[in-house]
Amino acid sequence: MEIVDAPMPEPHVRERPAFGTSGLPMLGVAIALALGGVALTLVGALSMADEVDAGDIVLIVAGSLVLVAASIVGAGLIMVAPGEARVIQFLGRYVGTVREDGLRWINPFTMRRKISTRIRNHETAVTKVNDADGSPIVIAAVVVWRVTDTARAVFEVDDYGKFVNIQTETAVRHVATSYPYDAHGDDLSLRQNTTEITDQLSAEIAARVESAGVEVIESRITHLAYAQEIAGAMLRRQQAGAVVAARTRIVEGAVSMVQMALDKLAEEQVVDLDEERKATMVSNLLVVLCGDRDTQPVVNAGSLYN
Repeated sequence: MEIVDAPMPEPHVRERPAFGTSGLPMLGVAIALALGGVALTLVGALSMADEVDAGDIVLIVAGSLVLVAASIVGAGLIMVAPGEARVIQFLGRYVGTVREDGLRWINPFTMRRKISTRIRNHETAVTKVNDADGSPIVIAAVVVWRVTDTARAVFEVDDYGKFVNIQTETAVRHVATSYPYDAHGDDLSLRQNTTEITDQLSAEIAARVESAGVEVIESRITHLAYAQEIAGAMLRRQQAGAVVAARTRIVEGAVSMVQMALDKLAEEQVVDLDEERKATMVSNLLVVLCGDRDTQPVVNAGSLYN
């Protein structure tokens, strides 16, 4: 099976680090500005209580401006938890991603969008499809994935989580219809070549979601069976195949044991058997060895020819 490589447009953006710095020093600056602004405003207000003059008005205006500056500095503070990132936009343009965890400070006039970079899993619904032989089967799979390029996850698709879910369902259907449920000769099958099939499933899902900046870590088939309407018939076919295989093995072993017995008798010269006696011996041994029930011995008191 060839991996589906759907033509995808070139990404408009790729992830890059956003400009920023540690948030603790800027938090100190914001607190200092806020305290200074409050102090200036209080001094001006108290002075105006006794007598109004231009200096008091200047203090109040200055204190207000300092408070505004403190709020602007404080607006640039963001907290990033482990396993998360912040996608930063300024006037609609992507300017970078913050991945460092802890308290960070960035341009306060930007928009921030939180993106989880933790490992996630998605289990598909049990879906009925036709395998390569046209037999209806039900199949489900689980895929383990995470976001590796936050810019592409946000700006290349509408909803990257829903995008991954739909593309996973599509890949599972495509793989299920590309192989038979049971093997025919040396061909791959869904039931007997699980490792190879899941490797190809992972590769196809990865190819489909790569445009969304998503990495597929692993995928596994979690449910695989014939559809209910043919499950009984297929079970009888499998049982018949198992019986035939077991009988074939028994016959091969019985023939080998008969050949060994004849060779041993001839080698040890225990008895001299003509062709008719050999045929009778072979027939009796095969009945004993291949029968599914215990045999009852019959003692022949006479001669084989009488």
